[in-house]
Amino acid sequence: MEIKLNELTEEERKVIVEKGTERPFSGKYCDFFDDGVYVCRQCGQGLYRSDDKIRSGCGWPAFDDEIPGAVSRRPDPDGRRVEILCSRCGGHLGHVFKGEKLTPKDTRHCVNSISMEFVPKDRIGTAYFAGGCFWGVEHFFLNEKGVLHVMPGYMGGAKDNPSYKDVCTGKTGHAETVMVVFDRKLVDFRALAKIFFEIHDPTQVDRQGPDVGTQYRSAVFCVDDGQRKTVEELVGILKGKGLKVTTEISGAGRFFPAEEYHRKYYLRTGREPYCHRRVERF
Repeated sequence: MEIKLNELTEEERKVIVEKGTERPFSGKYCDFFDDGVYVCRQCGQGLYRSDDKIRSGCGWPAFDDEIPGAVSRRPDPDGRRVEILCSRCGGHLGHVFKGEKLTPKDTRHCVNSISMEFVPKDRIGTAYFAGGCFWGVEHFFLNEKGVLHVMPGYMGGAKDNPSYKDVCTGKTGHAETVMVVFDRKLVDFRALAKIFFEIHDPTQVDRQGPDVGTQYRSAVFCVDDGQRKTVEELVGILKGKGLKVTTEISGAGRFFPAEEYHRKYYLRTGREPYCHRRVERF
């Protein structure tokens, strides 16, 4: 998958690509504590939640946790520190430190403001889609403009904290589901739902390609009546075109994130989805 990158200024490039560091106390997010999500300036992936921002007095924005799967670590060339990068595009963020005991998590992500952009809380939306193996569904949403974070997981069943092994039995009632967190200023739910209906076959019952079982069913778990009405409208359009849509439309329940090894599977392995492809339907 080719990552779509934003155009950078010369100053941004010096930090994000050439791994420079902005002057301490000069960044716009150093003493900024509004509610929302901090995203990668280069690719738009969500990196940090405002709830995890801490006051460290170090001169740069600091966080004691990241959005799961959003930040990669590797030894810094100086041989002493650990560099942190956006896990999607590899853009340089800063460094991570432990042992300072600033918070109970004992972790400090020291991040350059220039490596990030901020999305306020009132612009953030969430959607839940199930359309077969979550590896493929996640893959197609990861690089969509306005999508901040995609997390594979499980929804729609009765068991708390199910494992992948539990769900694969088909006895828990869960569907392999992706949570899509998005910036409503850049993309709306309707556009995401249309993508969902085009990246899988919504006419298949309890399966998607070679994957068979109730956990692979087609479903949209709506967070409000507006999402439900949008999905019902899109299903009506598809049925008007002769498609026998079987997609389940229900309210969103508790979402359980999948195990770490499921996250960004195709991005990490360099493979392509085996049972998902984009088919224009609208």
